[in-house]
Amino acid sequence: MSELLERAGEASEFLKKLANPNRLMIVCALVDGERSVRDLEDSLGIRQPGLSQQIAELREAGLIAGRKESKSVFYRLADERVAEIVSLLYRMFCKPGVDAVSMEGSRND
Repeated sequence: MSELLERAGEASEFLKKLANPNRLMIVCALVDGERSVRDLEDSLGIRQPGLSQQIAELREAGLIAGRKESKSVFYRLADERVAEIVSLLYRMFCKPGVDAVSMEGSRND
């Protein structure tokens, strides 16, 4: 039972890092590969101070990694579990044909 509790705690901490909408958008943007901070800022509409804060959280958790090239910093996913979670979330919430009504209906079954 203690192993189950330990695993549940680990999973909970992992999910907490992705539970912030801005952090979730960042990892979604990185699923297809490396992107610069500037590109993330432009495509996600998150201004630099907020973006930097969320990137720092993801880096500290080991979910993303960065590399510097000249004056730019590029980020990529560093934990394959993130891509798996994002793929699942895409199928549940973003895939064409999935809407809030069908999601609510599946909860009531």
